[in-house]
Amino acid sequence: MKKLFNTAVALSLFATTQFVNAVTVKDRKGDFTLDTVPQRVVALEYSYVDALAQIGVSPVGVADDNDKTRILQQVRDKVQPWESVGTRSQPSLEAIAALKPDLIIADDNRHSAVYEELKKIAPTVVFNSRNENYTENLETAQKIGDLLGKSNEMKERITKHEQYISDIAKSLPKGKKAIIGISRETQFNLYNNESYAGGLIEKLGFEMPKAASDNKPNSVVGLEQVVAEKPEFMILTHYRDESIAKKWENEALWKAIPAVKNNQIMIVDGNLLSRARGIEAAEIIAKEVQGFVSKSTK
Repeated sequence: MKKLFNTAVALSLFATTQFVNAVTVKDRKGDFTLDTVPQRVVALEYSYVDALAQIGVSPVGVADDNDKTRILQQVRDKVQPWESVGTRSQPSLEAIAALKPDLIIADDNRHSAVYEELKKIAPTVVFNSRNENYTENLETAQKIGDLLGKSNEMKERITKHEQYISDIAKSLPKGKKAIIGISRETQFNLYNNESYAGGLIEKLGFEMPKAASDNKPNSVVGLEQVVAEKPEFMILTHYRDESIAKKWENEALWKAIPAVKNNQIMIVDGNLLSRARGIEAAEIIAKEVQGFVSKSTK
């Protein structure tokens, strides 16, 4: 009798760990529903790996652009090793299928063309990682937590994150005009408050350029447009060694920018500023901004 009871308990525990009430979230395709907690997740954007790491879930596969170091070290420290499934722009369907995933997390911008193929491999939820703003990123993280059966854990992590950002914001000057620029060989992208990084910097108390009516997170601008913003603080990334911003340094217009005149240009790693887009990255950037401002005002 005791043996039968133990067997019944074991079966009951097995059932409760394998099956949960159906969870539905809104994604870019509409309603996405799962009946069971995924055990083998493939993440096709860095921000999804960050979200998974915050709740102790290790993806089995990641579109890491064939370079694991592009995932922030702080994120890598929280997850187990994964299999690369190629680049974010062109993930390998064969590599994904070989991992036998039970959930694929895809990006609307990058993966719409292969969405139907991905669905044939495993349930595929689609978010807006590439073009989402700071607030949307946190909302996506919560949805990922919901789908992985760790809704409360993610809520707690996001609450802790928001408090961390709020505490840093209290130590920073309010209302300073700021811009974020990503500089390539012949192109300068100015990021606004609808970008991920721009939303974060705005949350820290800076005044960011507002998005145009199309709500695009950034725009290609020339030196004159950078000057017109009159930024008092500038966060700058040189995506290439031969950066157009470096050429502008010799221009009188560049030297007239308040942030330039007052040595208020903070150089940030492009991987951290632009690619990572996650809770971990936001906290690192916020801490770096706090450190830079603190040193420059002494």
